[in-house]
Amino acid sequence: MILKHKKINFSIIIPIFLLAIIGIITIYSASAYISPTMGNLALKQSIWYLVGIVLVVILIRLKNEYLYAHTWLLYIIGNILLLSLLLFAPEINSSKCWFVIPGIGSIQPSEFMKIFLMLTLATMIHNFRAEYDNPSMKTEFIFIIKTLVITLIPSILTFLQPDTGCVIIYLVIYISMMFASGIRFRWFVIAFSLLTVTIGLILLIYFFKENLFITLFGTNLYYRLERVLDWSSGSGFQLENAKAAIGSAGLWGHGFNKTPIYFPEAGTDFIFAVFASNFGLIGVFLLISLIIFLDSTIIKLAHKKINDTDKYILVGIVAMLLFQQIQNIGMTVGLLPITGITLPFISYGGSSLLSYMILVGILINISFEKPRKYRYK
Repeated sequence: MILKHKKINFSIIIPIFLLAIIGIITIYSASAYISPTMGNLALKQSIWYLVGIVLVVILIRLKNEYLYAHTWLLYIIGNILLLSLLLFAPEINSSKCWFVIPGIGSIQPSEFMKIFLMLTLATMIHNFRAEYDNPSMKTEFIFIIKTLVITLIPSILTFLQPDTGCVIIYLVIYISMMFASGIRFRWFVIAFSLLTVTIGLILLIYFFKENLFITLFGTNLYYRLERVLDWSSGSGFQLENAKAAIGSAGLWGHGFNKTPIYFPEAGTDFIFAVFASNFGLIGVFLLISLIIFLDSTIIKLAHKKINDTDKYILVGIVAMLLFQQIQNIGMTVGLLPITGITLPFISYGGSSLLSYMILVGILINISFEKPRKYRYK
C-alpha cells in the first residue's frame, strides 16, 4: 500500500477534490458557449483529473528527492520542447503554444516548464546556501546572474510563441524564490529601480512615439501591450459581457447551467464569470474561501521542520497559485489587465491541470517527508 504508515494530509486532498468538482461542473455549464467541435470538455477534464491522480500516485512512489536529483534533465527537456514548438508546432490562433496529438488533444509545454523552473531554482538555491554561509556581494551577484539566465531562457522561448501569461508566471516564481533565498535586500531595490525606469521608458515611447515603438519592438508587442492597457477603460466585448453576467447574478445566481450572456473563453480564461453568474455572491464567497483554505494549508507546510529545498518549492508554489488566482479573478471583474491566465484547478486545460496535479504530488510528499541534508549536482 502506497500510503502505508503515512498520515494522509486531508487538508490538501479535500480542497483539491472540491475544486475538481466545481471545475467540472462549471466547465459543463460553460459548454453552451463553447464550440461543439471541441467536444465534451467536462468529460475531458474529468479524464485529465484521473490521469492527474495517476501522476500523483507515481510521484508519491518516486518521492521528491527523485525529482530534485533529475532537475537539470527536466529543465533541458522543457526547453527543448519550447524550442520545438517554435520550429515545428502548428499555428493556432496566431500562436505556437501547443503540440497537437491526434486522438488525445493538445499539449502545452510551458505549463510544465513552470514546474521544471521551480525545481531548478530550488536546487540551485539549496546548493548555493549549502556552499556559502555568508556570501560576499560579488558571489551573490554571480549567483543572481546564473539564476536569471536560467529563468530568461524559457521566458524568451515562451514569449516568442507568444504566451505572455506564462512568462509573467515564470518571473513571479523567480522573484518569490529569490526573495526566499535570503540574498541581500538591496538587490531587489536595485532590480525594482531598473525595472521601473525600463518600463517607464517603454511606456513613454508607446504613448508618444507610436511609430518608433513599432520600429523598435514590432507590431506583435504593440498589440499585446495595447490589449493589457485597455483594461483600465473597462471596455471590450469579452470583459463587458463577463461583468454583466456576474453583476446580474445577485446573491444566489441564475442557477446551474444558466449563464445569461455569451463571452469568449468561457471555459478557460473567464471560467470565474461562468461560476459567479451561476451561483452568485454566495457561491463566490464559498469558492474564494476554499481557495484561501488551500493556500493557507500550503503556507502552513512551510512552517514545519522540512528540508530547505522543499521550503523553496513551497514558496514557488504559493507565489504561482496566488498570482494566478488574483490575476484571473481580477481580470474577470475588470480590476486587472486581461492576460489570458487561467484559474488553477477550475479552468479547462489538460496540460495546466496535469501540471497542478504534479504540484499536488509534490505537496503530499512534502507533508510526508522528514528533513534531511542532501546536495544535488
